[in-house]
Amino acid sequence: MTAVTYFRPTELGSALDWLSSHTGHIAAGCTDLFPSTDRPALPGPILDVTAIDGLRGVHASETGWHIGATTTWTDIIRADLPPSFDALKLAAREVGSKQIQNTGTIAGNLCNASPAADGTPCLRALDAIVELASADATRTMALSDFILGPGKTALRPNEILTAIDIPRDSGQGRSHFLKLGARKYLVISIAMVAARIAAKDGVITQAALSVGACSAVAVRLAEVEAALIGQPLQADTLLAISDSMVTMALAPIDDIRSDADYRLTAAAELARRTLRPLLTEDHKEAA
Repeated sequence: MTAVTYFRPTELGSALDWLSSHTGHIAAGCTDLFPSTDRPALPGPILDVTAIDGLRGVHASETGWHIGATTTWTDIIRADLPPSFDALKLAAREVGSKQIQNTGTIAGNLCNASPAADGTPCLRALDAIVELASADATRTMALSDFILGPGKTALRPNEILTAIDIPRDSGQGRSHFLKLGARKYLVISIAMVAARIAAKDGVITQAALSVGACSAVAVRLAEVEAALIGQPLQADTLLAISDSMVTMALAPIDDIRSDADYRLTAAAELARRTLRPLLTEDHKEAA
């Protein structure tokens, strides 16, 4: 039997050097990686990035927020973040059980590239940027360009997703997240929506609305966002949002959890329910 090659470095440079000469799995929380294999052990080589100094934690700066790749969902829940991150915190509480939240990482969630990944719509609503490092260079790209489809990303074989950055301007306002599944807990989404609204003097200045599990990738609803900007921060503003404005951007499939038509209906209703608490007078001053 061929021995499994396993490497757990403590420095990023060592990991990148190793990756430049090995082809294998990058392992962090393994909450997606282990279930996806049909063997008693993961086939190697395996690069375990959980011991690398500096890859875990959430840090604020003048330019925005930096979320390390091995930051867990529990870390996100406990982090001191502004109300614009409330949607991400709500999604973090929906990622499996407490044990999964303690182990699963934000970068692993993105690299797995599931259309039903709970964190992706929230990060899309925050205009997230991913940082990709290799032994030769570091590059960045919008999250919208990184996830290409189910299980597909723009990550190159010699790269590691090292961080997710949120621009300071996207930290404005408040956010909310809702998810629909076949049961209340420990469920894969049928549809989910993340929304972020910022306002000044009672008028909406920023609107971000993202839908997950209803297309191959999480989708921002540009037409809805454009319709909201400039409108008063009040519940009646929802009357300007039609079902078709939500559903025309989506391309759901039929699967074991739901048919496509139901997903469209659910997405339109979830969009209204997600936006409604962000458009009330109670949020005007903090927005």
